[in-house]
Amino acid sequence: MQTIPDIDTAIEQLGPPTIASRIRYRKFVEETERILYEQSAPRIHEVLAQGGSPASFELAGPRRRIYFDSSKIKCAIATCGGLSPGLNDVIRAIVLELHYIYGVRNILGIRYGLQGFIPEYGHDVVELTPDLVSEIHMAGGTVLGSSRGQQDVGAICDALERMNISILFLIGGDGTLKAAGAIHAELCRRRVKIAVIGIPKTIDNDIHLVEKTFGFDTAVEVAAGVIQCAHVESKGAPYGIGLVKVMGRCSGFIAAVATLARKDVNFCLVPEVDFDLDGPHGLLQHLERRLRERRHAVIVVAEGAGQKFFGQACLDTDGNPKMGDIGALLRERILAHFATAGLSVTLKYIDPSYQIRSVPANSNDHIFSGFLAQNAVHAGMAGKTGMVVSSWRNNFVHIPLREVTRRRRFLDPDDVVWLSVLESTGQPPLTPEGGTHA
Repeated sequence: MQTIPDIDTAIEQLGPPTIASRIRYRKFVEETERILYEQSAPRIHEVLAQGGSPASFELAGPRRRIYFDSSKIKCAIATCGGLSPGLNDVIRAIVLELHYIYGVRNILGIRYGLQGFIPEYGHDVVELTPDLVSEIHMAGGTVLGSSRGQQDVGAICDALERMNISILFLIGGDGTLKAAGAIHAELCRRRVKIAVIGIPKTIDNDIHLVEKTFGFDTAVEVAAGVIQCAHVESKGAPYGIGLVKVMGRCSGFIAAVATLARKDVNFCLVPEVDFDLDGPHGLLQHLERRLRERRHAVIVVAEGAGQKFFGQACLDTDGNPKMGDIGALLRERILAHFATAGLSVTLKYIDPSYQIRSVPANSNDHIFSGFLAQNAVHAGMAGKTGMVVSSWRNNFVHIPLREVTRRRRFLDPDDVVWLSVLESTGQPPLTPEGGTHA
């Protein structure tokens, strides 16, 4: 019977897992173990009353029987898209899990993302061993390199077949996971039994059905430190303004959570909530009132906020809209406004975006990345395919690629996080409509 809500949680399998797992010290997860998509009791009763069954996800973890013979397979790992803290942690944990827990000896690193599969680029592959990856988690970035932009799916599948790959681990964000879905579909069309396992990566934390992505915790920690510096700068001069721009193309999670981590922010601007600059309800009037009353202010803005001020956006190589520089625009408009108002302000503008995404992971992300990688290996060895490993309701689960790429995850302006931001900052609605959602 059709589940409610309309979500297909079935995970594809390359074939029956007939090989006894060599793992001896772990509790095995049974295929019947599930995690509910919706945990609200009234909602579940509503679904049952309509004759449906509550949607649920497969619980991740080692299976009692696996599909691949570890002595006879070859695995490949690729990192795609922008950098994020924890990429090297994931690579390292996949290699160590495959090598030490499952006995896999042939693990290839694909250089520079999906470009590494295309012969014309001429990128070499890297043989990944425990010795090679032993200390890579201490550095930011990815030892495999990365790239953006679409590549020919047929050529990628040709390369996978030529290299005799059994499991492909793709680490990346929304665009990468869409590519993973296309690769999986083409392999199915060819009837080639190669498992495709995605590990969600985006510093913006905006992947659908993924509660948290690795690197997000580190990003918030670093951003919070920058906000503290901006606050100190703002108080160091009369009418001082600290303006901080953080990453967040379509979703304002970093801006919002970093604001909550530091109670020094007076205005937090995110893509999901509209704001005006001019007029009695606009940011500039409220900022002037704040400065005249308190003589300093801190503004945190996500990179995707206020894009209405830039007109129609063009697309980048990944098909995403190119963002206008909202930080530079705000700096220009704030300085112009106060020059007209006759108030001499000191504005310090800080954009730590590349610093944030390039640092090594913090302790929480070290641990979280390891869990994601281990569960990705368990899924791949069991013959699961066309899926990602996700954190859901404080459990690790399997979610189909087709579902995580259906839409983006956004900050809900009616949820507790944004409402707490409004309480923390004390900022009023910045539009005449009272804060209409963008």
